[in-house]
Amino acid sequence: MTASLAAGLPDGFEVSIRADVRCLGDGRVLVGGSPLRAIRLTEGAVELMDRGRLRVVDRRSGVLAQRLLDANVADPVLATMTPTDSITVVIPVRDRPEQLDHALAALHPLPTLVVDDGSTDPEAVAEVVARHGARLVPLRVNVGPAGARNAGLATVTSPYVAFVDSDVEVTAEGLMRLARHFEDPRVALVGPRVVSVARSVQPRWHERYDEHTSSLDLGGRACSVRPGAAVGWLPSACVVGRVHLLAGGFDDRLRIGEDVDLVWRLVAAGHTVRYDPTVVARHDTRPTLAGWLGRKFAYGTGGAVLAQRHGDHTAVARLSPAMALAAGALLLRRRWSVPVAAACLARSASSLAASLPELVVTPRLVTQLSARGLGWSLRQESSLLLRHWWPAAVVGAIASRSVRRAVVTACVVDVVAAASEGVRDRPVAAFVGRRMDDLAYGGGLWWGSVRARSPWALSVQWASRPGSARRHGRMLTDSHRANATLENMIGGWKG
Repeated sequence: MTASLAAGLPDGFEVSIRADVRCLGDGRVLVGGSPLRAIRLTEGAVELMDRGRLRVVDRRSGVLAQRLLDANVADPVLATMTPTDSITVVIPVRDRPEQLDHALAALHPLPTLVVDDGSTDPEAVAEVVARHGARLVPLRVNVGPAGARNAGLATVTSPYVAFVDSDVEVTAEGLMRLARHFEDPRVALVGPRVVSVARSVQPRWHERYDEHTSSLDLGGRACSVRPGAAVGWLPSACVVGRVHLLAGGFDDRLRIGEDVDLVWRLVAAGHTVRYDPTVVARHDTRPTLAGWLGRKFAYGTGGAVLAQRHGDHTAVARLSPAMALAAGALLLRRRWSVPVAAACLARSASSLAASLPELVVTPRLVTQLSARGLGWSLRQESSLLLRHWWPAAVVGAIASRSVRRAVVTACVVDVVAAASEGVRDRPVAAFVGRRMDDLAYGGGLWWGSVRARSPWALSVQWASRPGSARRHGRMLTDSHRANATLENMIGGWKG
């Protein structure tokens, strides 16, 4: 057993049931979380709850709190602020003295060290570092951001370290708020919401687009980060870690995807990684279209290496067979599409009704969850056609009218999904931006797969149907029995 698994939550630690979780059956069944699940509480567990909150007072309540957090049906209630001398900030940089100046100005009074990763003008970097009273670690040879962060990590003596890129602005207060998550001894890494900001005097259209749909922005929903959850990784642009749990830090052999690799290694080791969108870091957009598209392409190329290391975690979609067939039928828009989709939806509803606790099964709940699964599947299959598999979709569209029809339908689904998420300004520019984003990322994904001679980065994960919850007995969060997720019946959304 790892140290993180053996350590329990301290007495006085509190968690609160999330606002988006449904409390059914007089609070005895919780439906929500990520992956989506239904959790049935024992009478003893219900008695420990107080108006949606749980305070750790003994081992039993501590185990319950841990399971609610891990299921993403509860969030921690944090209060204690971390002292400034407990965090050291490490900034890897190669040139970019103006951006470094902005980053350092926001971090006062935290102790900060800057790792110069082989700048072409090291004197300019050194002057900025000296002006802000930071410490400089010069590297003569460029080793990449992962290696530069590790070089800084090797000199850190404080219990926590914050990695902040030179083109990111985050306040010292924000980093200290993130460090509050270390009240949970299992937490090894925590990250804020990273939003894009255009610094140009007259931002170009792609910069404005990136401000609304940055690849680094993981949304406004807090999460226990792991593969398959709503937030499956954290960008290394800004993260705070517990030094003794980082185990050597990033893999410096990786120039792309080193942050994803670190998160997944930490989770595999039994540690907890959290995403806290109440803290916001601002990341500079790339001012040129070529630079912006080039970065998207580079992100895509990292998929193949991550697939070789982490297998199904990199799947481009998670689908149940029934919902995949239903969504595929709707995308094709044939006369038989609606009947096929209805039959698949009915099968999914039957599986859900057998898997939910009898206490809360209603036609309305089952229908809502099934419809949610169909919506996930439609969006994921549309994304496959337009983003991850677009080279194959182009070839198919040349030869097949059905594929062309599916691609057009996928574009409509994309527009509707974007509108539902609040992307309504400049709709034409937003649509063009998404297509260019998809072309660049998908092109990188295929290029990386070809170079690796492996298709795994392009694969879909099929959700298998577990046994009925009723056959497995009651679903208890304060016992040793684990709850099967509803996403095994309806699939899961891979954002």
